[in-house]
Order: sequence, then structure tokens, then C-alpha cells
Amino acid sequence: MTRPPTRLARYGFADDGARATDLLGPGGLRLWDIEAQAPADEHAAGLLDALSKAADPNLALRQLHRIAESAGRGDESRAAEMLAALGADHGLRRRFLAVLGASSALGDHLVANPEDWRALATGRTGLPPEADGGLADFDQLTVPALRKAYRISLLRIAAADLTAGRGLEPTMAALSRLADETLAAAYTIAVAGLPETTPEPRLAVVAMGKCGGNELNYVSDVDVIFVAAGDEDLSAGTIVAARLMEICGMVAWPVDAALRPEGSRGPLVRTLASHQAYYRRWARTWEFQALLKARPAAGDLPLAQEWIADLAPLVWHAAERPEAVADVRDMRRRIIDNIPKKEQDREIKRGSGGLRDIEFAVQLLQLVHGRIDETLRDGGTIPALRALVAGGYVGRQDGETLVRGYRFLRGVEHRLQLQRLSRTHTVPDDPDALRWLAAALGYTALPGRDAVEAFRSDWVGHAASVRRLHVKLFYQPLLEAVARVPAEQLRMVPESARRRLEILGFADAAGALRHLEALTGGVTRTAAIQRTLLPMLLQDFADAPEPDRGLLNYRVVSDKLGSTPWYLRLLRDGGPVARRLARVLSLSRYATDLLTRDPEALRLLAEDAELQPRPRATLLDGFAAAGDRHSDPVKAIAAVRALRRRELFRLASADILSQGGDLAPERPLGVDSIGVALSDVTDATLNAALRIARRAKPGPDGLRFAVIGMGRLGGYEMSYPSDADVLFVYEKPEGCPDADASAAAHAIAEEIRRLLNAPAPDPALGVDADLRPEGRQGPLVRSLPAYRQYYERWSKVWEAQALLRARFVCGDVELGRRFESLADGVRYPDGGLTREQVIEIRRIKARVETERLPRGADPNTHTKLGRGGLADVEWAVQLTQLRNAYARPELRMTRTLEALTAAAGAGLISEPDAAELAAGWTLAAQVRNALTLVRGRPTDQLPRHGAELAGAVLLLDGGDPGEFVDRYLRLTRRSRAAMERVLES
Repeated sequence: MTRPPTRLARYGFADDGARATDLLGPGGLRLWDIEAQAPADEHAAGLLDALSKAADPNLALRQLHRIAESAGRGDESRAAEMLAALGADHGLRRRFLAVLGASSALGDHLVANPEDWRALATGRTGLPPEADGGLADFDQLTVPALRKAYRISLLRIAAADLTAGRGLEPTMAALSRLADETLAAAYTIAVAGLPETTPEPRLAVVAMGKCGGNELNYVSDVDVIFVAAGDEDLSAGTIVAARLMEICGMVAWPVDAALRPEGSRGPLVRTLASHQAYYRRWARTWEFQALLKARPAAGDLPLAQEWIADLAPLVWHAAERPEAVADVRDMRRRIIDNIPKKEQDREIKRGSGGLRDIEFAVQLLQLVHGRIDETLRDGGTIPALRALVAGGYVGRQDGETLVRGYRFLRGVEHRLQLQRLSRTHTVPDDPDALRWLAAALGYTALPGRDAVEAFRSDWVGHAASVRRLHVKLFYQPLLEAVARVPAEQLRMVPESARRRLEILGFADAAGALRHLEALTGGVTRTAAIQRTLLPMLLQDFADAPEPDRGLLNYRVVSDKLGSTPWYLRLLRDGGPVARRLARVLSLSRYATDLLTRDPEALRLLAEDAELQPRPRATLLDGFAAAGDRHSDPVKAIAAVRALRRRELFRLASADILSQGGDLAPERPLGVDSIGVALSDVTDATLNAALRIARRAKPGPDGLRFAVIGMGRLGGYEMSYPSDADVLFVYEKPEGCPDADASAAAHAIAEEIRRLLNAPAPDPALGVDADLRPEGRQGPLVRSLPAYRQYYERWSKVWEAQALLRARFVCGDVELGRRFESLADGVRYPDGGLTREQVIEIRRIKARVETERLPRGADPNTHTKLGRGGLADVEWAVQLTQLRNAYARPELRMTRTLEALTAAAGAGLISEPDAAELAAGWTLAAQVRNALTLVRGRPTDQLPRHGAELAGAVLLLDGGDPGEFVDRYLRLTRRSRAAMERVLES
């Protein structure tokens, strides 16, 4: 028969309080009046209230009943005394019942030792019992006495943890102290058991792992290493060590000595000298990582300290091993791989987003940066993390997020282990177990969300944050770069810094040292981060032909951005940003000038996606919108030019980094991609400038206006210094006088040129209309009929050649397409070229070579007009188009290499010649861009020696400069020969 519900259900007891009625009623603890359905008295009410607040009221009640039964066997007064004390001592009641509701294992201990409840009683001073980890009432050197003392101390620590609200760190410290005192007592017992004729050995017990870091949990192996002073101590020391491990296993937890040299295969005890020899010769990276947490625990403490000091120099140079950083990362991956699949999502220690993620990230940072910063040499995870934040190695917000995540995860681990005093790190999937865990952690039901949901939400949030920051800190390329710099060079003291600057090749070591002192001087967080970055960056500066310039540029950028909160944080945490910046600043004046005018563009170096050209449509819309936001033409064009500056830096940086090895973006940009991207940026700039000009110079209604791209712009082959070669075309509205329409169109064209050539803190875009009919002597703007009339009556063959690259850029689309159609009749003449026209093109080509090549220029290494350079290839391809495109539509394209490929496919140029021409054109274009990036201003002449040649070669392939020049001459000589064969065919 089912019992009716009782009011005990209000206290959180299961089964509507039916089972609780039996345990609390007259036949049990006599705390509940069944008839009145109320507590038996005031003390009973207090006990019931405390039971209701336990993590598991049912468990707490069952355990209380069992303890009372155990205490009352043989003498019922003892049970009554305990219940009376619980009623009278509010602190005892809270501590005692909290333990019973959270730990069935400690409840079992109290059942077996019912008098131990007194260990939780409030003292005469009104204070709770000490819970700092000291062994309680241990005055007999016996194993049973030690076990009892350990359990009482553990009971007090658990009670304080559950009720005192003192936080994670005091609990970990108390558990670690308890381990130390237990080890020391076991050591004393073991030594006392030696034969009388055996002298006490000099033996040190060194704590490792969590115990060494003063962050022990409730149930864990205690990791140790045993150290003997000399060979004479080995025999007795081994006996003592083995006995200590046996005692601790009976009393508290297993002692694990597997972290010793050679692990379980090696001797249990080694001498100081033997340890030194092993770690110097054989130790692997993970063994030095483990030594981060080593500290004296028991036995001969001075000997332990001597051992730690003896090995410290090895620990703090371990990160300089070539494989060190990779070793630590591989170890972390192996740990994750060894987690059973069914537990991966519930593992709070080894799983992704768990405790190991935090610990490994912190320890790797310690190994790398602790070589010169002794404040980082702390065995505890939280103190070390605090030191990393204080030193600027980890951002404040990131550090606090990790500390909160660590506290949360360790708190979950403590509650899980405390329940049965078993070693576990897996969150249960059973609903009842989850409800208990949430309650044990202090979660309560909220409106619309129960306690388990609240716990899960926090757990998922902390795990995601830990996982994200682990990847950010653990895999940052900066770590590997800093680790490669020897510790002596990381110390930026003036004497060693100056010597290193001279060795690295700085021409003005004194000046460079002044820059370093300005950047790293003082005790600010900014200076601390710079002291971390600069030793590594100096090596990157030194790899460039002019290290001094790289450092100077870095100081200029740092002076401009040093006070912004994100700059140094980005360099420290932003993956490859710091080293990418060093390469950009040390190799390219062009990109440096852009960056100093727009320092925030530095953010583009953080993500590979930001080092890709933006889509043409995005550029057109973005530039137009920037100009449209301002009614003032000056402000409007300033906004457009600022966007262009940002895009030029994006492309220049991608170009500079494309041959940068591990610094290169995921998709490096070739010279073809750069040419198309620069042309798209120019198109967007011209389009926005035209919109601004038309607002400033509106002209008559219905006036159509279009900009036609010519030259490199038309061929999508823009280089960094290229002007925009254009033609302007208009169409007058019906009824408008020709003179008025022409004047309005001329005003628009002039406004475009004025806006884009006006002085500003960014590169001007030259707008060159010299390819128009009659050149500079002809009108700047013509109507479409005027162009048609000119081309039909007076155009020359070179103008047809120039039109091969003509394409619509911006303005009126329909007008632009009609101009392209008009150009097709001129550039693809029916029947191709006459013999006289071919001879004329050859004559013009010869005259260009002799008249337009700058005085003093070397024709062998001039990238544009030199032998086998850009012009040679382009003339060969354009002559082929003029001859054949009327009958070969596949040749009708404006890009040189595309047209060359089509000509080879059609059999008009032989495959070998096409390959030679493509190789010559590509190399000349690459060199031209590289020289502009290095010099910061345009040039077409490849130098035969010097810093500019070395810089250009570094941007392109990093080989020997002399060999590069030889290769250039070889490829362009072949290209020249191929061009001559095409022109003469």
C-alpha cells in the first residue's frame, strides 16, 4: 500500500518523504513528529533545514542514520550526544551534513569511526577547526595512527571546502600540505624501521606533478622523485623509499615515482650526480616540462633543494632545443588521442577544453619565456598564469578567462572525486548523478532553467573559452620564434645587446641600441611585451639587406601605435603578425610608407583571408559608398583614397609575404594575381572619382560619360607604380549644343584628374590620357562619333596597337560597350595588317628601344624596355593579334599572357617560343614590382649589385643575388630571341 505524501517532501527528500519518515520518525532519529507532520523540536528543525541544503539530502540523511546507529551500538548515549551536539552547534551541523551530502566515502569513514564527528566541532573560541592540511592529533609513529590522522585532516579540508566559501586555491594548498606531512610521517616511520646497524641515508623526496605545484586534488597519485646524496646512501635509501610508498598506499594514496629517469625501468633511487648525468644527456622535453613543478616535500629538504638548483639551468634551456616546442605540442595531441571516444566529450581533465589545455599552454609559455624571466618560475598553474599576465606574455582578459576556467574545472573535478574518494575526471551522463553534481557545485533551479541546465551552460562556456585560448597561446608561431633565440640574447642588457647587434650586421649598432632602449626602457607592460618581441624580431630584421632600416621602421610604427590597446596585444597574440610585420618593414619602403600613413592596416597581417584580393564587386561598392557619404568633393575623395591606400597595403603585404616560407599566406599571390588585383583597385578608384566629379560638375541632364582603360590598366596588368592610362568618351543628350556637352565632359575629366592627383598622405593615382587621338595635342575628351571619325580617317597602326588593350572601366555601361565595339573594328582590322604596317610596327619598335630607353640604362637589365623584357613580349603578342585576331576570336583579349596562350594554342606562335616569352615577361614583371616594393619609388632598372638587388631577390626567391642576375639575363635573352622570331615570321 502506497503511503500518503508527507511534508518531508518539502525538504528535498525523495519518494515524497516516505523513506525519510522511517529514518527520522520514532523508529529512527526521532527528529520528526509523524502525527503533527512537523519537526520534533527546535533542534530537529535546524537539523532538517541543514539536511535540505546538502547536495543530496537523501544521502546525507541515510548516512546520518547509519552513523547514529554505529555510535549507539553498546551505548545509546553516544548517538544522543552526537545529535544533541548537531542541534546545538550550528557550525558543526552545517559542516557535518554538508560532508554527508557530498561524499559517501567520508560518510563510510564516519560510520566506521563514529567518534570522528568531533573533529568538525566548533572550538571554544567559536572558530571552526583548522583545515590547513596539518596532520591532526598524530602523536604515534604507526601506520594506523597516520591513517586516522590523515582521514581526520581530509575530513576537515572537505568540510571547509563545502561550507567556508574559501575558494579553490586554499583547498589545493591544504591538500598539498597534507600530502607533504603524510610523506614526511611515512618517511619517519620508514627510517625508524631500518635495522639498528644501518645509518639513516641522506634521501630527499621531491614532489612533482600536482603535489609539486601545490595544487593537489582529493584523489590523485602523488608524484615524487627520490634523490640520494651519494652511492653510500643508495641501498638504505631504496629500502626507505619502497617502504614509504607502501605506507602511503595503506594510509592515503599511491605514490608514483614514474617521473624518475628511465621511468619504471630505471632505479627507484638515484644519486645527485646520476640525475645530473641523465638529464644532461638523455632527458626528453617532457621530462624538463615535468621538472617545472618540482619542489622539496620530505626527507632531506636541503638535498632536494640542491637537486632542484642543480637541474634548473637545464630546465630553463630546454626550450632552445630545435624540437622542444613541437615535442610539447605532440605530447598534448597524444593525450587527447588516448581518451576513449565515449568519454571525450565528458573529460574535464584530458579532453579538449579541459584542465590539460590550460596546464600545457601555461607550461609551454613558462619554458619559453621563463629562461630570462624568473617571475614565471612557479610550479602552480594559477600563480604562473598570473605571472604570465603581469609580464605581458598573456593578455589580461585571456588570463582571467583561463583562471576562471581552471577554477571551474578543478571545482568540478573536486566534487566528482569527493563523492566516492575515487580518481575520476569524467562528468557523469546519468541524470541523477548530474543533478547531484550540479547541487554539489551550488547550482540551484532558476525560473525557466533547472540546476543541471545552468551547470551545463557554464561548463560548455568555460570549455569553449579554454579550447579557444589554448589554440591561441599553445600554437602561436611567436613561441617557436622566441624559443629559437638563445637565452643570453633574450636579455636586452646594453652590453650584450650591442654585441649582438654588431654580429647581426647592424651598420649603426649604437643607433640601433638607442632604438631598443627607447622601445624596452621602463617597467611598463608595453616595455615588457617589447622585451619579449624584440630579440626574436632582431633576427628577422637581420635577415634583410638593411637591418637598421627595419628596426627604425619598427620603432616608427611602435611610436605611432604603442599607446593603442590592441597593437602589442596583436603582435604578441596574433599568430604570425609580429614576424610578418618584421619582414614587411625590413624589406619594403613602399609598404612601410603605406603603413605609417595608416597604422591600423597592421591588422590585415593577422589573418590569411585578409591577405587575399577583395572581389571586384566588393571594391566597386565599397569605394563608391565611401565617396557618397560626403558632399564635399575633397572629403569624399580623401575617403576613397584612404580605402585605396588600405588595399595597396593589403596587396603589397601579400606580395612581400608570398615567398616568406612559414609566414606566407595560405594562398600566395603570383604576379598575375597582383596585376589583376591592382587593376581592380584602380577601377574602383576611378569609378568612385567619376561619381564625385559628376556631383561636383553635373553638366547637362542626360550627358553620358565613360572611362576606357588602356595600357596596363586595360590589360589587367597594373604594377605598383603604374599610372592609369585612360580615354574619356562622352555622348551628348538630345538637343544639347555640342560645345556645352564637350565643355561639361571636359570639366568632368579634369575634375577626375585633379581629385586623384591632389597632394594627400597616400600615393597619388596618375591619370594619363596621352594615348588619346592626337596625343597631348588632341582634346582630352571626345564624343563617340568624334572617336569614330578619327579612327576611320586618321588613325595610325600604333593607335590600333594601343587599342588592343582598351576596355570599359566605369561610367555609362552602354556607352562603354559601344566604344569597345568601335575599337574592335580598329584593333582587329579585316584581313589583318599589310606588309607596310608590319614594317612600320617593326620600325616603331626599334625607335622605342633607342629613343625611350633612359640615358645610362642597361638594356640587358631594364625590365620594361630592355632586351627580352615586358615591351618585347607585349609587342610580339600584339603584332600577332593585329595580324590574326580578325579571323581568330580567341585572340581578342586584353591580357598579354592570355593572348600569348591563345596564340600558341592556335599555332601562331610555337610552344617553345611561347614558353620563353611567358617566362621572360613574368620574371620582368616580378622584378619590376619587387624593385618598387624595396625602393619605395618606381624603377625599371634591375641593379647588378647592392642592397636593392638583395632586397628584391629576397622578395622573389631568396637565392644568391649574383645567380639571380645571371638567371634574369639567361631568361630574357631567350625571350628576346623568341620575340625576334615572332616579329620576323
